[in-house]
Amino acid sequence: MEISVAKSTLASFVDRLSVPEIKFVKGQYSASLLKTEVLAGLTVALALVPEAVAFAFVAGVHPLVGLYAAFMVGLITALIGGRPGMISGATGALAVVMVALVAQHGVEYLFAAVVVMGILQIGAGIFKLGKFIRLVPHPVMLGFVNGLAIVIFLAQMTQFQVPGTAEASGHGMAGGDWMTGWPLVTMLGLVALTMAIIWLAPKVTKAFPAPLAGIGIVALIVIGFGIDVPRVGDLASIEGGLPVFHIPSVPFNMETLQIILPYSLILAAIGLIESLLTLNLVGEITGKRGGASQECVAQGIANTVTGVFGGMGGCAMIGQSMINVKSGGRTRLSGLSAALFLLAFIVVASPLIEQIPLAALVGVMFMVVIGTFAWNSLKILRRVPRTDAFVILLVTVVTVLTDLATAVVVGVIVSALAYAWQNASRIHAKTYTTPEGAKVYQVQGPLFFGSVEGFTELFKFDSDPQSVIVDFADSRVADQSALTAIEAVAAKYQAAGKQLQLRHLSHDCHQLMSKAGQLIVDSDDDPDYQIAVDYAVRTGVLGGGH
Repeated sequence: MEISVAKSTLASFVDRLSVPEIKFVKGQYSASLLKTEVLAGLTVALALVPEAVAFAFVAGVHPLVGLYAAFMVGLITALIGGRPGMISGATGALAVVMVALVAQHGVEYLFAAVVVMGILQIGAGIFKLGKFIRLVPHPVMLGFVNGLAIVIFLAQMTQFQVPGTAEASGHGMAGGDWMTGWPLVTMLGLVALTMAIIWLAPKVTKAFPAPLAGIGIVALIVIGFGIDVPRVGDLASIEGGLPVFHIPSVPFNMETLQIILPYSLILAAIGLIESLLTLNLVGEITGKRGGASQECVAQGIANTVTGVFGGMGGCAMIGQSMINVKSGGRTRLSGLSAALFLLAFIVVASPLIEQIPLAALVGVMFMVVIGTFAWNSLKILRRVPRTDAFVILLVTVVTVLTDLATAVVVGVIVSALAYAWQNASRIHAKTYTTPEGAKVYQVQGPLFFGSVEGFTELFKFDSDPQSVIVDFADSRVADQSALTAIEAVAAKYQAAGKQLQLRHLSHDCHQLMSKAGQLIVDSDDDPDYQIAVDYAVRTGVLGGGH
């Protein structure tokens, strides 16, 4: 039931995305596809500007450091990433980790840390560590998208502050005075107008992406009527030149490595977790699978290059990825277009882009929030197991209070512990007596570290007859703790002077059990699972050639 409910939740999310129809003509880009992809990239680029500037402020670096990161990370991952249509750039989850390094050691150490971060991510891709993203349960994914939607929503609240007061307060983008009166009413009205246009545009025409239509119409209204509302230029000037190759100005010694390595490890882990979860979510929407290792390598190369071109590094951005998907972006062209448009904004079009009202971009992000939040998860909380419902809520809350990577790790750990507890309680045995007077224990349920205590409690060592048979046909020995428990039971029967036989254990169990191995009775229908052998090889109990 849980899986079907989860699929229906994701299906409803996909259905809410109104995307233009995309057609390929003999493997080439058709004119309509080319237009759709380029316009989707333009929409994403417009949404990237305030995000990159805001995250640069969070990290304590110049806005251009965030914009360059958004351009370079977006460009490289668009070209060689594991999921076409996914957008990467500077993100808040990484910025909050960077701020301590920048404050203590300066921006040059940040650049060096980003380079090392990239190298670590390349290594993760080479060793195919991305496959472990499969261990993330679906309740964690639901909590992830819900928490992310809330984070995106809360991030937009800074745009309702009076421009200039945040910086003057000394708290970056989060310490300014809130709008009141007509400025607030005007801001809210323009946000609502943008959202209405995005909702209505697909019903009128699909010639242009709905978010782009919302931004364009509201921008024309504000500029044409001279409405006094905050604009992109009020955040910071985005004017700049091309990124310049720059080796981080830090001492190349062990002391520097000791300073940056802890930050690089955290940044690499957060970046990969966020990117791989976004990869899975975009893959569900676009019907694509795989690409985890390729995405790890792409993120690593992107961050390594970014670090030597004055960027703050980055990872996948689920908000901008959803904008791209909703705008019809499905190929690498949309991500490539977004990166090139962003560079054009910096180099030649900054005066125009700085006139775009923030209300239009906030409206776009609010629509992303509505589309990202898994609303059906609120309905299924009472229908799924209580543990899964708890995990959904826990991951959502931790995402909002800390960061996405921490929330996912917490969710996976809680889910794993809950699974182990549930399986630990499943161990039991059916008993009967043979005509010869031997008592048979038919063990049922998995035998592993969590269930060994319950397994030992099954046996009546003092009252059992002289001959005892333990049958594992309906069980499975999962780890070394299970083997130790079996040997402990055999020792207790031996101490009581009773005969014990072990049946239907795998052949590798026979070899691994040093004390009770001689008690195993071989038969033609013995199982042949290899978990115990895998454990033995890893721990050195057996040689690797076994």
